[in-house]
Amino acid sequence: MSVTQMTTERNDSIRGIDLLQRKAETLRSLHRCERILVLPNAWDAASAKVFEKAGFPAIATTSAGIAASMGYSDGQRIPRQQMLDTVARIARAVDVPVTADLEAGYATTAEEMRETTERLLETGAVGLNLEDGLREGPLPMVQTSHHVAKIKVVREVCRIAGVDLVINARTDIYLKCVGDTSNRFAHTVHRGNAYMAAGADCVFVPGVVDAETIGELAAQIQGPINVLAVPGTPRIPDLQRLGVTRVSFGSGPMRAALGLIEKFAQELRDHGTFESMTTQAMPYAKTNALFADNSER
Repeated sequence: MSVTQMTTERNDSIRGIDLLQRKAETLRSLHRCERILVLPNAWDAASAKVFEKAGFPAIATTSAGIAASMGYSDGQRIPRQQMLDTVARIARAVDVPVTADLEAGYATTAEEMRETTERLLETGAVGLNLEDGLREGPLPMVQTSHHVAKIKVVREVCRIAGVDLVINARTDIYLKCVGDTSNRFAHTVHRGNAYMAAGADCVFVPGVVDAETIGELAAQIQGPINVLAVPGTPRIPDLQRLGVTRVSFGSGPMRAALGLIEKFAQELRDHGTFESMTTQAMPYAKTNALFADNSER
C-alpha cells in the first residue's frame, strides 16, 4: 500500500470517527432537552426510514423485531453478528442517530462485552440498550456489580475509540416482577443509580405503567429515565410532566405491522378479498422513494 493510500485511509477513518462522535453528542443532547425524547423502534431499513421521514430526531432498534424478521425468537437467540449486520443496515439507511437494542450485550465476560462494543462501533450506531435480566437459569437477573462492570467496559472501549456511545442501562426488576412488591421500587432505584455512577447515560425501566411509580422513579434515579410504552402507559405529554426523559416502544411497531399482515391473511383466506391490504398499504411509489437518496450509501 502506498503512502498516499495509507494517508487517505487514515483520513477517512478520522472523518468516520468524527461523524460518529457528532451523532453520539446529538443523541446525548436529546436526553437533556425539556421535551421528552420519543424513540420509535425500527426492525429494518424501511421501518427506520419511515420513522426518519416522519420527523423523529433519533431511532432505536428492537431486538425482538430484528430477531423475528431473521427467523429467531427474542432473548439473544439470534447470533450477535446477524443482529449487528441489521443494525448496520438501519444506521446506513438514515441520517439521524441510531441506538441499538443489544439485549445483554451477547456477553457474560468483560472480553465478550468489549468485543460486542467494538463491533457495534463498526455499525454506525451511536447508542445501545444493555439489560441486566437473564433469559435462562435459576436467577432472573445478574448481580448489580456484574452489570456495572459491563457498563464500565463499554465506557473504556468508547474512550479508546474516541466515540462516546450513549448507554441506556436497562433494569428488569419490574418487568420480571423480581422480589417482593414492597422492595421493587428501592431495588430499581439502587440499580439505576449504580448504573448511572458506572457511566450510563439513561436508565431504562420497562414494566412500569402507573403514573405515581413512574414519577417517583424519575425523582429518585439520579439521571434520565426511559419507560416502555405498552397498554396502560400514560400518554406522552403525561410522561413528560412526570419527569420521564425518554420513551420507546420495543417490538410494538413490528407487532402492529404483523397484526395487519395477519388480518390480511385471514381476510384473504376466509373471503377471498384483500381490502385490509389495499386500504392500509403505503403506495408503491412512496415505498420506492424511501431509498431514492440512498444510492451512494
